Amino acid sequence: MTLTAKGRATRDRIVDGAATFLRENELGDITLDDVRAVTNTSKSQLFHYFPGGKEDLLLAVMHHEADRVLSDQQPYLGTLDDWPAWNRWRDAVIARYRAQGAHCPLNSLIGQVGTTPGADEVVRALLSQWQGLVATGIRSMQDAGLMRTDLPAERLAGALVAGIQGGVVIMWSTGTTDHLEAVLDALFDYLRA
Repeated sequence: MTLTAKGRATRDRIVDGAATFLRENELGDITLDDVRAVTNTSKSQLFHYFPGGKEDLLLAVMHHEADRVLSDQQPYLGTLDDWPAWNRWRDAVIARYRAQGAHCPLNSLIGQVGTTPGADEVVRALLSQWQGLVATGIRSMQDAGLMRTDLPAERLAGALVAGIQGGVVIMWSTGTTDHLEAVLDALFDYLRA
Protein backbone atom coordinates (compact mmCIF):
# COMPACT_ATOMS: atom_id res chain seq x y z
CA MET A 1 0.00 0.00 0.00
CA THR A 2 1.41 3.37 -1.05
CA LEU A 3 0.70 6.06 1.52
CA THR A 4 0.79 9.82 1.41
CA ALA A 5 2.81 11.65 4.04
CA LYS A 6 -0.41 12.23 5.98
CA GLY A 7 -1.40 8.57 5.62
CA ARG A 8 2.03 7.43 6.80
CA ALA A 9 1.75 9.76 9.82
CA THR A 10 -1.70 8.35 10.68
CA ARG A 11 -0.51 4.76 10.35
CA ASP A 12 2.58 5.51 12.46
CA ARG A 13 0.41 7.20 15.12
CA ILE A 14 -1.79 4.09 15.32
CA VAL A 15 1.21 1.76 15.61
CA ASP A 16 2.91 3.96 18.19
CA GLY A 17 -0.30 4.27 20.22
CA ALA A 18 -0.83 0.51 20.21
CA ALA A 19 2.82 -0.06 21.20
CA THR A 20 2.57 2.45 24.05
CA PHE A 21 -0.65 0.83 25.26
CA LEU A 22 1.02 -2.60 25.30
CA ARG A 23 4.06 -1.26 27.14
CA GLU A 24 1.87 0.28 29.82
CA ASN A 25 -0.79 -2.44 30.09
CA GLU A 26 0.12 -5.03 32.71
CA LEU A 27 -2.13 -7.64 31.10
CA GLY A 28 -0.27 -7.34 27.80
CA ASP A 29 -3.47 -7.70 25.78
CA ILE A 30 -5.02 -5.25 23.36
CA THR A 31 -8.25 -5.04 21.37
CA LEU A 32 -9.04 -2.94 18.34
CA ASP A 33 -11.40 -0.93 20.56
CA ASP A 34 -8.43 -0.18 22.84
CA VAL A 35 -6.44 1.03 19.84
CA ARG A 36 -9.32 3.17 18.62
CA ALA A 37 -9.62 4.77 22.06
CA VAL A 38 -5.93 5.53 22.61
CA THR A 39 -5.30 6.75 19.06
CA ASN A 40 -8.63 8.53 18.47
CA THR A 41 -9.01 6.49 15.30
CA SER A 42 -12.16 5.29 13.57
CA LYS A 43 -12.83 1.65 12.77
CA SER A 44 -12.66 2.43 9.05
CA GLN A 45 -9.20 4.00 9.50
CA LEU A 46 -7.95 0.95 11.36
CA PHE A 47 -9.09 -1.38 8.61
CA HIS A 48 -7.82 0.97 5.91
CA TYR A 49 -4.27 0.79 7.29
CA PHE A 50 -4.53 -2.76 8.65
CA PRO A 51 -6.89 -4.70 6.33
CA GLY A 52 -6.14 -7.95 8.15
CA GLY A 53 -7.42 -6.45 11.40
CA LYS A 54 -5.75 -7.09 14.72
CA GLU A 55 -3.14 -9.50 13.38
CA ASP A 56 -1.91 -6.97 10.78
CA LEU A 57 -1.79 -4.25 13.42
CA LEU A 58 0.07 -6.44 15.90
CA LEU A 59 2.61 -7.44 13.26
CA ALA A 60 3.21 -3.75 12.53
CA VAL A 61 3.64 -3.13 16.27
CA MET A 62 6.08 -6.07 16.44
CA HIS A 63 8.18 -4.48 13.69
CA HIS A 64 8.04 -1.17 15.58
CA GLU A 65 9.10 -2.76 18.87
CA ALA A 66 11.82 -4.87 17.22
CA ASP A 67 13.29 -1.72 15.69
CA ARG A 68 13.09 -0.10 19.12
CA VAL A 69 15.10 -2.92 20.73
CA LEU A 70 18.02 -2.08 18.44
CA SER A 71 17.60 1.70 18.36
CA ASP A 72 17.63 1.81 22.19
CA GLN A 73 21.13 0.30 22.05
CA GLN A 74 22.50 2.92 19.67
CA PRO A 75 24.89 4.53 19.10
CA TYR A 76 26.79 2.01 21.23
CA LEU A 77 25.82 -1.13 19.33
CA GLY A 78 27.13 0.39 16.10
CA THR A 79 30.54 1.37 17.52
CA LEU A 80 31.86 -1.67 19.38
CA ASP A 81 35.52 -1.05 18.57
CA ASP A 82 37.14 -0.84 22.03
CA TRP A 83 36.36 -2.03 25.55
CA PRO A 84 34.96 1.31 26.75
CA ALA A 85 32.46 1.14 23.85
CA TRP A 86 31.52 -2.42 24.85
CA ASN A 87 30.98 -1.26 28.44
CA ARG A 88 28.78 1.63 27.27
CA TRP A 89 26.73 -0.85 25.19
CA ARG A 90 26.43 -3.18 28.21
CA ASP A 91 25.21 -0.30 30.36
CA ALA A 92 22.67 0.76 27.69
CA VAL A 93 21.31 -2.80 27.43
CA ILE A 94 20.93 -3.07 31.20
CA ALA A 95 19.35 0.40 31.44
CA ARG A 96 16.86 -0.46 28.69
CA TYR A 97 15.67 -3.63 30.38
CA ARG A 98 15.74 -2.11 33.85
CA ALA A 99 13.47 0.71 32.61
CA GLN A 100 11.24 -1.77 30.76
CA GLY A 101 10.79 -3.90 33.83
CA ALA A 102 9.01 -7.22 33.73
CA HIS A 103 6.77 -6.24 30.85
CA CYS A 104 8.12 -6.99 27.37
CA PRO A 105 6.01 -5.68 24.49
CA LEU A 106 7.56 -8.13 22.02
CA ASN A 107 6.81 -11.06 24.30
CA SER A 108 3.21 -9.87 24.73
CA LEU A 109 2.82 -9.47 21.00
CA ILE A 110 4.20 -12.91 20.24
CA GLY A 111 1.66 -14.35 22.66
CA GLN A 112 -1.18 -12.53 20.92
CA VAL A 113 -0.14 -13.09 17.32
CA GLY A 114 0.96 -16.65 17.99
CA THR A 115 3.38 -18.40 15.73
CA THR A 116 2.19 -16.92 12.47
CA PRO A 117 4.82 -16.76 9.75
CA GLY A 118 4.87 -12.97 10.04
CA ALA A 119 5.58 -13.06 13.78
CA ASP A 120 8.33 -15.62 13.38
CA GLU A 121 9.85 -13.53 10.59
CA VAL A 122 9.94 -10.40 12.77
CA VAL A 123 11.69 -12.23 15.61
CA ARG A 124 14.17 -13.94 13.25
CA ALA A 125 14.97 -10.63 11.54
CA LEU A 126 15.50 -8.87 14.87
CA LEU A 127 17.79 -11.59 16.21
CA SER A 128 19.71 -11.79 12.94
CA GLN A 129 20.26 -8.04 12.77
CA TRP A 130 21.19 -7.83 16.46
CA GLN A 131 23.62 -10.75 16.17
CA GLY A 132 25.10 -9.25 13.00
CA LEU A 133 25.80 -5.91 14.69
CA VAL A 134 27.43 -7.65 17.66
CA ALA A 135 29.47 -9.86 15.31
CA THR A 136 30.73 -6.79 13.46
CA GLY A 137 31.94 -5.38 16.79
CA ILE A 138 33.58 -8.69 17.69
CA ARG A 139 35.42 -8.85 14.35
CA SER A 140 36.63 -5.26 14.87
CA MET A 141 37.93 -6.18 18.32
CA GLN A 142 39.52 -9.40 17.05
CA ASP A 143 41.26 -7.51 14.24
CA ALA A 144 42.64 -5.04 16.80
CA GLY A 145 43.88 -7.90 19.03
CA LEU A 146 41.51 -6.87 21.83
CA MET A 147 39.32 -9.98 21.83
CA ARG A 148 40.02 -13.69 21.64
CA THR A 149 40.08 -15.11 18.14
CA ASP A 150 39.67 -18.84 18.76
CA LEU A 151 35.90 -18.79 18.05
CA PRO A 152 34.02 -17.34 15.08
CA ALA A 153 32.53 -13.89 15.61
CA GLU A 154 29.02 -15.05 14.63
CA ARG A 155 29.06 -17.80 17.25
CA LEU A 156 30.28 -15.44 19.96
CA ALA A 157 27.63 -12.87 18.95
CA GLY A 158 24.96 -15.56 19.13
CA ALA A 159 26.09 -16.42 22.66
CA LEU A 160 25.89 -12.76 23.68
CA VAL A 161 22.38 -12.28 22.27
CA ALA A 162 21.21 -15.56 23.82
CA GLY A 163 22.77 -14.56 27.14
CA ILE A 164 20.99 -11.20 27.07
CA GLN A 165 17.66 -12.82 26.28
CA GLY A 166 18.16 -15.43 29.01
CA GLY A 167 19.00 -12.71 31.52
CA VAL A 168 15.88 -10.80 30.48
CA VAL A 169 13.64 -13.86 30.90
CA ILE A 170 15.00 -14.39 34.42
CA MET A 171 14.50 -10.66 35.13
CA TRP A 172 10.78 -11.06 34.35
CA SER A 173 10.55 -13.55 37.21
CA THR A 174 12.91 -11.95 39.71
CA GLY A 175 12.36 -8.26 39.00
CA THR A 176 16.11 -7.62 39.03
CA THR A 177 18.77 -7.29 36.33
CA ASP A 178 21.35 -9.20 38.42
CA HIS A 179 21.39 -12.23 36.10
CA LEU A 180 21.52 -10.07 32.98
CA GLU A 181 24.46 -8.14 34.41
CA ALA A 182 26.18 -11.38 35.46
CA VAL A 183 25.90 -13.00 32.04
CA LEU A 184 27.21 -9.91 30.25
CA ASP A 185 30.10 -9.52 32.68
CA ALA A 186 31.01 -13.23 32.41
CA LEU A 187 30.85 -13.17 28.62
CA PHE A 188 32.91 -9.98 28.41
CA ASP A 189 35.55 -11.56 30.68
CA TYR A 190 35.54 -14.64 28.45
CA LEU A 191 35.96 -12.54 25.30
CA ARG A 192 38.93 -10.48 26.50
CA ALA A 193 42.17 -11.31 24.73
